[in-house]
Amino acid sequence: MEYILLNNGVKCPSVGIGTFMLSPSDAENSVREALKMGYSLVDTANAYVNERAVGRGIRASGLPREEVFLSTKLWPSEYENPNALEETLERLGVDYVDLLYIHQPAGNWLAGYRRLEKAFREGKARSIGISNFEGKYLEELKTKWEIVPQFMQAEAHPYDTQKELRETLDSFGIRLMSWYPLGHGDKSLLKEPVFETLGRKYGKSPAQVILRWHTQMGFAVIPGSRNVDHIRDNLNILDFCLTEEEMAEIAKLDAGRRYYHRTDEQLSQFAGWRPAFEKR
Repeated sequence: MEYILLNNGVKCPSVGIGTFMLSPSDAENSVREALKMGYSLVDTANAYVNERAVGRGIRASGLPREEVFLSTKLWPSEYENPNALEETLERLGVDYVDLLYIHQPAGNWLAGYRRLEKAFREGKARSIGISNFEGKYLEELKTKWEIVPQFMQAEAHPYDTQKELRETLDSFGIRLMSWYPLGHGDKSLLKEPVFETLGRKYGKSPAQVILRWHTQMGFAVIPGSRNVDHIRDNLNILDFCLTEEEMAEIAKLDAGRRYYHRTDEQLSQFAGWRPAFEKR
């Protein structure tokens, strides 16, 4: 495994298993199998309503807790809940998380960030992050944070490398964790000639080449899957390196093309929605 050194000295694996859109049963199975085959980073969220399942998968893997880098996110409806962290930890079945995010810049997100800072100071979150805080939201947070976050989670892939955002993040030593790393399954991205050519050269699939590009860009990447073979393939990317010339060729694909376009109306809806958490 390769690791990313965060601005607080904590090390995070560069490749992890994501659980977005996975049912509890699929999340439990995927996490368990991923950890057995060599993964050590697991990402979930209040909003995925599979935190209990993720916890079960971690325990079923047999790995000691300290060998798993566990990431989750507080949802906006939890930002003002004084018990949000304790309830999250209880669902996961752990005493601490390695990375705690606020998920969206909705509702009283500053209260949510203060909750993260408190968790960090108390040792209940080894690192903290912000998710989807691009543009004006990051600019405002910069004037108000007491502890600089370690991660930003955002959409990133070869069609949108988040160049402008990365310049801001780099100035604070904040690392990027990319979601939609394969362009939300966009076949046109996977069929780009550069990835097919490099795949033949290295004996890898276009998807594996793209995931390797992410890690060489310095991103942490968390592709999710319920397919055990895909999970294995997603980790099997650390035995080759793209050259500087190949990275430059891939950079030509960057066109600022996004797959997810959030609206202010959606942010308002996010603040009012409460996840139907999985029962014990």
